[in-house]
Amino acid sequence: MLPRRLLPAALGALALPALAQQRAAPPPAPAPVPAPVPPPPRDRPGPITEADRAAIARAEAALTAVRTLKARFLQLDQRGGTAQGTVWMQRPGRARFAYDPPSTILIVADGTIVTFFDSAVNQTSSVPLGSTPLATLLADRVALDGGEARVTAVARGEGMLRITVVRRDRPAEGSLTLTFADTPLELRQWTVVDAQGREVRVTLFGVETGMRLDQALFRFVPPGFGAPQSN
Repeated sequence: MLPRRLLPAALGALALPALAQQRAAPPPAPAPVPAPVPPPPRDRPGPITEADRAAIARAEAALTAVRTLKARFLQLDQRGGTAQGTVWMQRPGRARFAYDPPSTILIVADGTIVTFFDSAVNQTSSVPLGSTPLATLLADRVALDGGEARVTAVARGEGMLRITVVRRDRPAEGSLTLTFADTPLELRQWTVVDAQGREVRVTLFGVETGMRLDQALFRFVPPGFGAPQSN
């Protein structure tokens, strides 16, 4: 299981205050999952070529075309800590990350605010969606290299595309690297590196898209108080 201080980083480098240290707990029985995408190498920033810009445009179009998504996720930190759960996304601006037990974390983006809830300590923290990389991923029209986002590296290989993005005005705060499977182009993983160099990777599997989602998923309700069913 990931330390609580790193859980938000995986979902948008959320700088949430006073996160409690993770208590020791037995790891959950591993669910059968596909082999995760290999960790991305440290792509060296360099000039963005015309071929890179064409690849960025393809990625933006592929992300924008996915209006709703449900998937399982596997989260891994640089020390080998793992967690699993289910994510629902709806463009624009809405997402729900429900972690499997024994994790006690729930993260909900309602289009404006991202709420982080830890039921183990009954703690709730919130930050504006626009202050997190989730704003880029969940935009109505995704712009990876425009507005507040700037692409610093593009890597292309057989069946793979990887794009690294930073905040244009605060690049030292960290980076978000998106890894796509190609033909067709589909998001499979993202990696967040924070200002201290701590890295968290989230790999998606069992991805479903284009379904109608219950809007209650994107309203924060503490578990046990009428929260929506995770179907």
